[in-house]
Amino acid sequence: MKKKLSYIFNILVIIFIPVITVKLIIGKKDFGTIINDFCSAGLGWLMLGLLLVLLFVCGESVIIRYMLGKLKAPVSILKCIKYSFIGFFYSYITPSSSGGQPAQIYYMKKDGIKIGYSSLIMVIIAFTYKLALVLTGLVLFIFRFSAMCEYIGGLMWLVIVGFVLNIAYIILLGAMVIKPLWVKGIGIKAIKWFAKIKIIRNEKKYINKINRICENYILSATYFKENLHTVLKILGITIIQRLFLFSVTFVVYKSYGLGDTLFIDIVAVQAIIGIAVEMLPLPGSAGVTEGCFMSMFKPIFGAQLVAPALILSRGMSFYFLLIVGGLVTIIAHLIATKRTYQNNSEK
Repeated sequence: MKKKLSYIFNILVIIFIPVITVKLIIGKKDFGTIINDFCSAGLGWLMLGLLLVLLFVCGESVIIRYMLGKLKAPVSILKCIKYSFIGFFYSYITPSSSGGQPAQIYYMKKDGIKIGYSSLIMVIIAFTYKLALVLTGLVLFIFRFSAMCEYIGGLMWLVIVGFVLNIAYIILLGAMVIKPLWVKGIGIKAIKWFAKIKIIRNEKKYINKINRICENYILSATYFKENLHTVLKILGITIIQRLFLFSVTFVVYKSYGLGDTLFIDIVAVQAIIGIAVEMLPLPGSAGVTEGCFMSMFKPIFGAQLVAPALILSRGMSFYFLLIVGGLVTIIAHLIATKRTYQNNSEK
């Protein structure tokens, strides 16, 4: 019950904070004018934007299916799409996207997929997903350095913090994959120290949790060493997957008949925003994402169109995915509940 209330609260945060943020940024500007500008966007381009979002989701589904095939546990692509939508839904409603992968593992288990397999897949996806973001953002930032500095402006400090947090996360994840026993030893020592100074109470509970996590990473370490080429293929797919989502803002840009800014600049700015906000402990990075978009894209869209562009871009790349993911999650939950009921009735 407590977890459900937390999810509801997070969804309310996701709904209301962006509205308040945009309202504060646009100040006294007539909201009706923004809606008119919003409605003037080309429908064909917006449909392409929705297609790009679906391709983004399917990119992860392809990785899940590919990995399950490699592990001799083939599953239909529709089920893999279901896992992806569920993962993105829970990632969007939990701080730092922490809830997505546990939910995916849960529903994979409901479909008879071993936890060892699903955990391995989620580790690889988590690692390549962050690595793809940092590599893409870093390459584009360096390649278009002068333009990026101009667009980022006073938010450079947030981008630097984002880079540091993402790189630290990748290093930690990489260490857990390459040296899981080493990380396990450090983790247990840290827990014992925290228990000694009374920061945590149930020492055994946290040690058991670290043991379970590291067992999954031991399997991952073996897989990484023996299948590096497979991991590199997944990284390549993930970079393409990320580019699908980053391109949504360019589609919005073209929907207004604009054409002065290069595709690579718009994608680069969107990647930089992702780096700046994704590790923040806020559900859906609500509020901060909107603020970054309004600031960084104002020179690109102009003062009049930046707010409606935000509504369209964020609406397609986040809220559309949130709504569809929520519906898929509800349907999957009802089917799983019905199946459990039927199995219990037959016993």
